[in-house]
Formats: sequence, C-alpha cells, structure tokens
Amino acid sequence: MRVDKFLWCTRYFKTRNMAAEAIKKGHVSVNGQLAKASREVYATDKIVLRKDQINYQFTILDIPQSRVGAKLVDVYRKDTTPDEAFAHLEMLKLSKEYYRAKGEGRPTKKDRRDIDDYTNDIDFDDDFE
Repeated sequence: MRVDKFLWCTRYFKTRNMAAEAIKKGHVSVNGQLAKASREVYATDKIVLRKDQINYQFTILDIPQSRVGAKLVDVYRKDTTPDEAFAHLEMLKLSKEYYRAKGEGRPTKKDRRDIDDYTNDIDFDDDFE
C-alpha cells in the first residue's frame, strides 16, 4: 500500500491529499529515509511523521484494506512516540495561552493588574545603588 494511503487509512490525516502534501514537504520518513507519496509500505516498516509539532513514531503491524474506524487503528500500527513529545506540546499550549498579540488594543483590567503585579515583584532600586 502507498504511504499516503496508509496514513489516510489509519486516520493520521483527514484526506489523502493532506497526507500527500505532508509527504511532499518532507514531514514523513519510512525506515529513516524521506518518503515519496507513492512509496510502498509493508508490515514492520517504521514511520516517523511530523504533525502539529510532534514527531509521531510508529511501526506498521498490518496493512488495512480500506480506511478504518478510530477504534481499530491500533490493530494496524504500534505507537512508539515518546511521552516527552506530548509533554512538550502541553507546554507550548500553556505558553501560548497568555500571549497577547500586537494590535489587540488596550490591556484589560486583568491584564493591567497582572502587569502591575509583575512590576511590583521586581525591585528596581537595587539596580541603581
């Protein structure tokens, strides 16, 4: 089975075209080599897929006949992605939560209080003695 079709069948991508685009951009490698969309994959192949800032690593156990349900995906692949990758994603989400983009207008009352608390914690007098 083609690697783009396999990624679509195992629900890593919503459409086969999205899978082919990710492969074209170099986000997918099979057995340590960058893959083309037409590359054939077999059982025991190891795939590394970069998606949403996570390097998913998995081993193919079996080839599905067609797109499978979400509950049956684990029958066809063994996920070996390290837990640190998901922890890193959580940290990214937390860091973006408090980011304020330029041009969003004046700070809200809560933003202003947070800024005041931050500046009150820093003792500026020690720097100038």
